[in-house]
Amino acid sequence: VPAAGDIFQVVENDRIARQIAHERAEKKRVAQETVRTLSLDDLYAQIQSGDVKELNLIIKADVQGSLEPIVSSLNDLSSEEVKIRILHQDVGTISESDVMLAAASRALILGFNTRVDPVAARQAEMHGVDIRLYDVIYQLIDDVSKAMTGMLEPVYEERQIGEAEVRAVFKIRGLGKVLGCLVTDGVVRRDAIAKVYRNGKEVHTGTVISLKRYQEDVDEIRAGYECGLAIENLQDPQEGDNLRFFEKVRVR
Repeated sequence: VPAAGDIFQVVENDRIARQIAHERAEKKRVAQETVRTLSLDDLYAQIQSGDVKELNLIIKADVQGSLEPIVSSLNDLSSEEVKIRILHQDVGTISESDVMLAAASRALILGFNTRVDPVAARQAEMHGVDIRLYDVIYQLIDDVSKAMTGMLEPVYEERQIGEAEVRAVFKIRGLGKVLGCLVTDGVVRRDAIAKVYRNGKEVHTGTVISLKRYQEDVDEIRAGYECGLAIENLQDPQEGDNLRFFEKVRVR
């Protein structure tokens, strides 16, 4: 469906018209694929790939009295890990020039109590520019804050998932020392972090590299069951050692 501002062209026949339409559609598709756009929705994925450490913003509002607190609150979100750069701030309608600036700088456009010019809307769709409109300042700030949380380096902590007692030690070719254990609490999982305690002191930390129930490889063993397991680089296990198992959980 043609939109206001589109060029009207007269051609000799339907075949030429279809060819021109196909060429225009292909140019639009290529333009959308080649531009490296940014949106709040896919921001976290781009951050994980190391592609984004800075969030460029263009802010438009209805009046100066709304614009100033928005800009101030957004600047307060900036940190050493993640920088917010406000490339342009102004009152009025979101215009084509705003969209072109956003496309050139991989910026997001945030509008408060304003609207998008129809030509700007078409350009934004063509170039993949993300425009967000709000009528509540808190919601605008909160959305950016959530995106900033995704931009921060992930923080993990170890959480204990189980314990076991070493009942016997075997030497198996290819695995080294294998521990015959009774799971006394929680669960033991393959690839979990295992910490070996002897007389109340930690003597080794390594990954569970093998976990068996009788002769069968298993992914986990729960409390009350016996198992055989091997721990990465464990050299001198002893009967009576206490094993504690942990998993890394993302907390931010």
